[in-house]
Amino acid sequence: MKSKVALVRCNSYELNEVKQAVSKGIELIGGPENFVKQSEKIVLKVNLLAADVPEKCVTTHPSVFRAVAEIFVNEGAIISYGDSPGFGAPYATAKKAGLTDIADELNIELADFKEGKEVFFETGKQNKKFLIANGVLESDGLISLPKLKTHGLEKFTGCIKNQFGCIVGMRKAEFHVKLPDATDFAKMLVDLNNYIKPRLYIMDGIIAMEGNGPRGGNPKPMNVLLFSTDPVALDATACRLIDLNPALVPTTLIASETGTGTYSEAEIEIVGDELKSFINSDFVVDRTPLKKAKNSKISKFLNNRLVPKPFILSEKCTKCGTCINSCPVEGKAVNWIDGNHSKVPVYNYDKCIRCYCCQEMCPESAIILRDPLIRKVSKIF
Repeated sequence: MKSKVALVRCNSYELNEVKQAVSKGIELIGGPENFVKQSEKIVLKVNLLAADVPEKCVTTHPSVFRAVAEIFVNEGAIISYGDSPGFGAPYATAKKAGLTDIADELNIELADFKEGKEVFFETGKQNKKFLIANGVLESDGLISLPKLKTHGLEKFTGCIKNQFGCIVGMRKAEFHVKLPDATDFAKMLVDLNNYIKPRLYIMDGIIAMEGNGPRGGNPKPMNVLLFSTDPVALDATACRLIDLNPALVPTTLIASETGTGTYSEAEIEIVGDELKSFINSDFVVDRTPLKKAKNSKISKFLNNRLVPKPFILSEKCTKCGTCINSCPVEGKAVNWIDGNHSKVPVYNYDKCIRCYCCQEMCPESAIILRDPLIRKVSKIF
């Protein structure tokens, strides 16, 4: 059978319009009763990367959160929600994102994403141990609400990447240190997704993020909500909407190879609105092939000469130190000059593992990814 992906046009975050679109999308892939049962504990895994207001399009929008929550509350499920942000506490991040007032109104609890337990995943291909948030482990099932955004390391962040927030706190940074290569990191994400096995994925692409994502990019209207039980098919479809070959996205490629789902157009059934009506070839995203090093020495050599470097725009930097705090490398690859907090931090690129945590977490969009000179020259030819 083909994997079904529902595309539903939604031109704004006006609540009634979003409710109608979410209801239509869920019905198109089976209806809410197909995903939850009476009194089941279901956690909504929202995207709460960092404490930003909804207008920045960094997090799952409150209107989408409310619409989904109401549908499954009305179905009789016991709903909670949460995420482990890349920086900051879950409650403060959810409040800034506009979710806490809605949750209070609907009597939805913030699940425990601060503490967790270690689990063993016997069938994991790359990673067999994870520290998973208690809120996920204590639920009967999970519904994933990713945001359509670009990503410095993986090019695109969607359904599969969204479950990374089920890992507690600084354990996420440890994975960046252990797995600096985008392909290896993607293998871990696929294992994690296969362990958690969300029942349903609903992607917020009404206003997506292009360019310097997943936090510092620009809002881009795409006017679409996407629904599926197959995270690979949904991510691949979202990639096609932004004119990005899904095979260039490590999470999509690897998940397809390991049987998590399919990215082949011939194996995906689009229902709802037509895919071609949403395609935007002007969407700013990295469409270049990935380069993988063969060993550690070559990796370090290529990192400094071929792989894009994080670079701080001094005119935008507020010297808040978020880049330093988020750097997972021991001894820090980005740091103050002689401990002087009045100057813009600087990089030691020999230490930098190109995980782009600094770029991902910068609250001022002051860190961009720059191609090294040799890569710029190679593009010319």
